[in-house]
Amino acid sequence: MPPDRLVVAISSRALFDLSTEHQLFERDGLDAYQAYQLANEDEVLRPGIAFPLVQKLLRLNQTSPAAPQVEVILLSRNSGNSGLRIFNSIEHYGLGIVRAAFTNGAPPFQYVEPFGVHLFLSAHAEDVRQALIAGYAAASILPSQASASRHPELRIAFDGDAVLFSDEAERVSHNEGLDRFHESERALAHQALSGGPFRNVLLALHRIQAAFPAESSPIRTALVTARSAPAHKRVILTLREWGVRIDEALFLGGRDKGPFLAAFGADIFFDDQRKNAESASRYVPTGHVPHGVANP
Repeated sequence: MPPDRLVVAISSRALFDLSTEHQLFERDGLDAYQAYQLANEDEVLRPGIAFPLVQKLLRLNQTSPAAPQVEVILLSRNSGNSGLRIFNSIEHYGLGIVRAAFTNGAPPFQYVEPFGVHLFLSAHAEDVRQALIAGYAAASILPSQASASRHPELRIAFDGDAVLFSDEAERVSHNEGLDRFHESERALAHQALSGGPFRNVLLALHRIQAAFPAESSPIRTALVTARSAPAHKRVILTLREWGVRIDEALFLGGRDKGPFLAAFGADIFFDDQRKNAESASRYVPTGHVPHGVANP
């Protein structure tokens, strides 16, 4: 796999609306679910929460042949037999997804490494947690009624601590309080934060952005954090040391992130705190990152 390629793995329940089928599985079991999928094999599935995101990711491959390419891989707990309906739907929508792993109920996260995945998106929380433990960026796609972004470019927003960065600063706030957090961040302003689980995702996006003039990039990124001054300085200097560009940085000082994410027009937002993620999902598609001190 070329090192500059961005590889995103997605579960079938994040890509398509399988809510009815999942309810059937939970109520009547695996045999009933598989029988239903086979009986409806030619019925096209409705787009799921992450479907518009996947469309925009794959559309990046049409912007410039010189830019790093994007690959989307399906990782599904379906069997190959019941998964045929999913591939039929992929073909119907013209999605350029050609690689997949169907595990027939087994956890699929073990295929993240051999596929060279940078980011794993799933509706199955335990698969996400196991991928994070193994050292890969992963997020649980939360239920959302948010409409698709109105912007033509791909817009991705990240929380900072425990997502882009390690949770080292968040641990101070969690264990010692907000005043001690600000004191610590002021003292360590010139010491870069360690990378969190999504650092490599941001780096991969930056490599694609670097192939375009800043004013015409097909990707726009944002840092949306509860931090405020003076704790903003360490974040800015850390990103500078990493050599990456964040297009917009919002330091909200504890304000609700949802309206700001809606104003940015995020195609997806990643946050480690479940409460924040659930609130944001009312405004934009959101992935919960169960990592760090907020997720014991």
